[in-house]
Amino acid sequence: MKHIYYGDGKGKTTAAIGLAVRAAGSKMKVLFVQFLKTEFSGERHILSHTENVTLTFCPLELKFTFDMDDKEKAQAAKIFKGIFDSAVTTALTEKYDMVVLDEVFEAINAHMLSESEVYEFITNAPSSMEIVMTGHNPPKKFMDCADYITEFKKIKHPYDRGITGRIGIEF
Repeated sequence: MKHIYYGDGKGKTTAAIGLAVRAAGSKMKVLFVQFLKTEFSGERHILSHTENVTLTFCPLELKFTFDMDDKEKAQAAKIFKGIFDSAVTTALTEKYDMVVLDEVFEAINAHMLSESEVYEFITNAPSSMEIVMTGHNPPKKFMDCADYITEFKKIKHPYDRGITGRIGIEF
């Protein structure tokens, strides 16, 4: 089935991690793919040591999309296309039970990943494969084909008071 965790609230990635850990604990093979994150995101350390979970490559450094110039966005797009293409090949050839596409909607909305290629993968993936997608503003066609949709709505967040992301909490 297809899962979407989206919205402006905190917890989308955290929910996807929880589902991935649950699946791995039930002996399912999980491929965890992250876009717009770096190797230093806190969840990567524990997931890399979790049986039945495979992490894809993440860049060591990466700016927020709103801080990138056009050249940096083009470079990031090449990296993310490579990550996505490799993940699709791996997921299909090694028969993963679950694929998590964390921040995939951010990458699509920033024009760093092809909406049509992602949609083609999720709609043509084996019916036995759970696909989990996170991010803001999923395109309508993704919402239409999803089996689970959970919206995370921000009510209050420290960022609104100028407090930036904290290690272990936001990343």
